[in-house]
Amino acid sequence: MAVNNNTEPVTDSKDKVEVLFDKYLILNEELLKCGISVEDLQEICFQGEKLRKPALRSFTCSGGLVMAVTLVAAICVSILLKIPVIDSLMRSTIGTRCILPNNYFVWEATRPETDCNMCKNVNDVLVFENITQNEFKHFAYSSRPMLMKRAALHWPAMNTFNYHFLRNMYESIEGAYESVEEECQILTFKTEFKSLADVFAMPESRVQLLPGEKPWYIGWSNCHPDVLAAMREHYETPSFLPSDAEHARMDYVFIGYDQGAVMHIDYISRLMWQAQIQGHKTWRLVPPPDCDSVCTSLTFHVEPGDIVLVDTRQWYHDTYIDPGELSLTVSSEYG
Repeated sequence: MAVNNNTEPVTDSKDKVEVLFDKYLILNEELLKCGISVEDLQEICFQGEKLRKPALRSFTCSGGLVMAVTLVAAICVSILLKIPVIDSLMRSTIGTRCILPNNYFVWEATRPETDCNMCKNVNDVLVFENITQNEFKHFAYSSRPMLMKRAALHWPAMNTFNYHFLRNMYESIEGAYESVEEECQILTFKTEFKSLADVFAMPESRVQLLPGEKPWYIGWSNCHPDVLAAMREHYETPSFLPSDAEHARMDYVFIGYDQGAVMHIDYISRLMWQAQIQGHKTWRLVPPPDCDSVCTSLTFHVEPGDIVLVDTRQWYHDTYIDPGELSLTVSSEYG
């Protein structure tokens, strides 16, 4: 019989999972705060390797705490993966990314096995120019990474969207800030920001990344109807998408400098498109670990006006922005 933190008896497998799951989330959060990367965590739990010495030097927590927490985290994940109820429990707990933002390692631990046909013989991103809806229908629902060159150049957003435009919009719409915190989602990545209001309160010198200022990169979803309507006055659903496609009721904005998100997959409902409004960005795609023997990694560069389509539910991905440039993208889902 297992016992939880409150010394109450735990009598069934679902209760055991809930206890372990709660403990694991706390441990995972502490590890990330200590400076351990997602790659380090993957090595520990899935390859049984010790932390690399270079990484150890960057930790801010005591070595004893790091090693103790690491050991328990590895044990927790090992147990979780062997309990049948975990799949249904995790689906109900992290059905949306808003519940556990940035817990990429938790998602990886519960990721289903991949059909490697999604990346087999894929050696490069497909590049199109002026593709029609009829031509695109053959690729629309595949996992093949695609790049639509200059497909968004005609959007008003190319000239209107910037940090100050977005700040003014959120400050002028009642409940806009609250919607991000209560209903939508904000991804602050490696920054210290706690809310979108914090992001839009930064000094102008940091907005422009003047010498001596710290880089920043954040993203958030727009699910407030007035915000979404105001945003969509400046861009449209890509014209090449199928006429019968379902579209998400919220869109995403990603803005900032240097590295974007760390290597991860997305737990979203549909396929994804992302339009590059400002800046140049390099995408790196990596196949799932179970497809390493049959698939290869891809890297491609995106320019302002380009639209990227990637099945981010299956392709691991991270992004890097050209040095000194501000990147601003608009993204949404379809399926």
